[in-house]
Amino acid sequence: MHGFATSRCLSASLCAGALASLLALAPTQAQRAASAAPQATAPQASAPQPASAAASPGQHDFDFETGLWRTQVRRLAKPLSGSSQWLDYTGTTRVVPLHGGRANLAELAIAGPAGRIDGVALRLYEPATRRWRIHYANLRDGALTAPLAGGFARGRGEFFGADTFDGRPIQVRFRIHCPHADRCLFDQAFSADGGRHWETNWQAVDTRIADAASR
Repeated sequence: MHGFATSRCLSASLCAGALASLLALAPTQAQRAASAAPQATAPQASAPQPASAAASPGQHDFDFETGLWRTQVRRLAKPLSGSSQWLDYTGTTRVVPLHGGRANLAELAIAGPAGRIDGVALRLYEPATRRWRIHYANLRDGALTAPLAGGFARGRGEFFGADTFDGRPIQVRFRIHCPHADRCLFDQAFSADGGRHWETNWQAVDTRIADAASR
């Protein structure tokens, strides 16, 4: 699920908004006099909206994931070592949209014979590039991994980034595919040769157990 193997603040001018509201509700003497006289009406053009005010279609790319999911994970015990030992985990993932879909938070809670993994992923949309950045932290140490960047095309998501593993530089690839509205597949792979060869080290299957209305 969601690149969990490795891998704004809010601000509002409340005072300015309140002041503007008060000024709008308190007309001046000149305004009262002008309103008493008949005036010709003329069609007025709508004020142009700033580009940032229009919602970008890409900001809804992760809407499909909102809600609570049952998560089954297989994790490669020792990536890039030649080992073929896989570890199994089960648990849940909860995805909550933020700021109209321009960001979302995914909470992972899974456990298995090898232990427990609790993590959180913050996905942020960049309207200028129409890309997403995925930031992940394992709550065991609270440290953020290097972000992955990418997006969705033809119903599939692909995200890439540079990181380090056991002291050596690697490339990270994370992919998302949902063959059904209530079932999504995730996989993560590492490459130690600049992307020529990839080794999958994380596979997850999410099955929806609650929709957005049940949050």
